[in-house]
Amino acid sequence: MALLEVKDLTVHYGVIGALKGISFEVNEGEIVTLIGANGAGKTTTMQSVIGLIPKSGGTVIYDGVDITKMPCHKIVHHKMSQVPEGRRIFQELTVYENLLMGAYSEKNNQSFKADIENIYARFPRLSERRNQIAGTLSGGEQQMLAMGRALMSHPKLLMLDEPSMGLSPLLVDQVFEIIKDINKDGTTILLVEQNAGKSLAISDRAYVLETGSIVLSGTGEELAGSEMVKKAYLGG
Repeated sequence: MALLEVKDLTVHYGVIGALKGISFEVNEGEIVTLIGANGAGKTTTMQSVIGLIPKSGGTVIYDGVDITKMPCHKIVHHKMSQVPEGRRIFQELTVYENLLMGAYSEKNNQSFKADIENIYARFPRLSERRNQIAGTLSGGEQQMLAMGRALMSHPKLLMLDEPSMGLSPLLVDQVFEIIKDINKDGTTILLVEQNAGKSLAISDRAYVLETGSIVLSGTGEELAGSEMVKKAYLGG
């Protein structure tokens, strides 16, 4: 069953067509990846779905609700959350305060303490750094904080934009293991990632974007074996 359905989505920056009528879906429980070169439209897709940038046309249906024209702050209440490119943590707040900000849409204050402890259990480094100013964390720790903050709103769909960017190979492996664990715990994942090899290895399905259009789709395994994908994104 499709949790997210995107149909004929178009986005323009002035007269330039950034997205040219793309359609895709994310089924409940899946990890779905969008891959493509810089400028292909991956981040634009994610930002338009969650309402951060306006759509020129098309529809977005999430969990049976038409959210095409819904503002971003209301979409969060429908259990969709994003970890943006570059992490975008609150640099001058502590780790704890950042996590607190992630829970602003939750009305059950009694569950907050348990939610915080669940995040600390998933990311032990954040527990060790709970009172540290977030801007002083390492890149890997900031990525964990951004993911933990997003999880505080109990999303049904978690959207991750370039989570491995700027991280060491060891931390990249760790981040992808965390993504798999989050998915196994029941959260559906939409992943935008330039590390095609790593992302396809954990994906149920994937789509390839080129200059604002979807040019190829299939299972993660199928795309990893595609000659076109190998040549363009896997160094084959």
